[in-house]
Order: sequence, then structure tokens, then C-alpha cells
Amino acid sequence: MTWRVLVSAPYFIPVIEQYRQRLAAKDIELVPAEVKERLSETELIKIVKDIDGIICGDDRITKNVIDAAPRLKVISKWGTGIDSIDAAEAARRGIPVYRTLNAFSEPVADTVLGYILTFARKLPWMDRDIRQGVWQKPLLVSLRECVLGVVGVGNCGKAVVRRALAFGMRVLGNDIVKMPEDFLSETGIEMVALEELLASADFISLNPDLNPTSYHLISKKQLDVMKPGAYLINVSRGPVVDEAALIKALQHNRIAGAALDVFEDEPLPQDSPLRKFDNCLLAPHNANSSPEAWQRVHENTVNNLLKGLGKAL
Repeated sequence: MTWRVLVSAPYFIPVIEQYRQRLAAKDIELVPAEVKERLSETELIKIVKDIDGIICGDDRITKNVIDAAPRLKVISKWGTGIDSIDAAEAARRGIPVYRTLNAFSEPVADTVLGYILTFARKLPWMDRDIRQGVWQKPLLVSLRECVLGVVGVGNCGKAVVRRALAFGMRVLGNDIVKMPEDFLSETGIEMVALEELLASADFISLNPDLNPTSYHLISKKQLDVMKPGAYLINVSRGPVVDEAALIKALQHNRIAGAALDVFEDEPLPQDSPLRKFDNCLLAPHNANSSPEAWQRVHENTVNNLLKGLGKAL
């Protein structure tokens, strides 16, 4: 018997030939999808009828998709977050859903610190001024003078905390999960209520999983609590931030700026008002970029696929 495996993870498709022969030896046929960022429910329903496994990215694997895939035996997520997968429905059908925990904590944390340094030292704006013939010296701050608030102190959040401490920042944290005592004593992080964190921090890094408790965790109410000179950084999931509320906050100079690697609608629509703000840095959901991390996730995703198909024998 040959297992047909749909490959819809955009990061895995470029290396698919590295694995095709290895998996063919185990009677697995890899079927790459045409995908740019992710596949919608409608797109998946059209192509999963004869699929036994899926190597997916952030595709919308809903109950309807699972209904349309009677042969489906395993879902292997390329990455960590499984918020786009109806894992409860998969479990009800006996379909295991695998992922790679702590997949991109290090590169994501590097990205957060890069944004913090960019805002604190205003590097791109000074470069632009010089190129336009403007010689002026804006007021800059040292990170040692600043407070960082980390919302979601999981693997990524912890990596952000450790980097910030190396720069001498005071760090506040907020999480629905109680932090291990050894981490608290090692870092000296102050775990506080979300409102206190928002009101005190100069930089706020959002690092939670996307789930019912974190959907639109940052909306108008929370943005109104932030200091006018504070910056919001989101490298987690787009829907953690209410984009419409953020746009209004930026329009009215309610906060100093934002950095967004993720959005509620990806790719970011061409007509998004976010594109118009000079103090809003935008990136194409690329904070995970790291060849070493990618290779580790490639291997783990394939191993998870084999594990799931093995259980189906």
C-alpha cells in the first residue's frame, strides 16, 4: 500500500526532494500543494479526498476538511502553533496531530530584541535623515533605562527575557501559567497582572499561543492603558492584537509605535492602513527564519509523520 501525503507547509516544499526517496522507500508518496502562505478550508477540501497524511503549515484544517478526508491518519505540523487545526475533532477521529515544540524560540527572540533596539536607537530613521540631507540628532534611550513587558512567558517569552536581561532591562511578565521557581530566581522577572504590565512597560513583547484566552488580548482597552511612549511588538499570532484598535491607536498617536511580524489577515492586504505608518515596522511572518532551526523542524516533522502513519498500520 502507498500512503499519499499532502505537503502544504511553504517552508518544507523547497526541500521536498531531499526527503522524497527516503519516504518512497517506506511507500510514502509526497504530494506538494500549490501554496503561498497557507491553504484555506475551501482549497483543502478540494484536494484531501485521497490523502493519508498532511505535512502542513498554518493551513485551515477544520472539521469540514477532516470530513472531506476519509483516509486521513496523521497531521504533522511544520512548526509549533496548531491554532489553525481543529485538534479536538482530529482527536475524536483518532487522528494524531504532531508539532515541534520550542521550534523557533531563539530566532523569534532575536527578532524581538532587534525591534527593541531599532526603536530605542532609531537606527533606520537616522539613516533615512542622513540620506535626505538632514543632520539632526534625535533623543535616544539605552535599554538599561527601559522596562520590557513580556506577555506570554513560554519558550519564546523566556528566550526574550534572557536577552533583555543581558541588556540590563527591568523585565515584567504576564502569563496564565505559573512560572517555575528556578526561572523566577534565575531571572528576577516580576510576574504582574496584564494591566500593570501594560501601564509600566516601555516595550511590550507579545509571545502567547493563539487560543480563546489570547484572541484580541490586546484591544482598545489594553492599548489605552499603555504609556504614550511605549512600543508594541507582536511576533506571536496576528489575532492576538485587534488590528482595527491598533490602527486607531497609531492614528491618534496613542502609543509610540508598533512592530508586527504577524497579522490578522496574511499576506497583509495591500490596502491595510498599517502600511502608512512610519512608526509601524512590518515583516512577512518571518521571525522564525533560521536555517539551523528550519532543518531541525524538517527532520522532526518527517519523523512525526512516520510515527503517525506507523500507528495506523
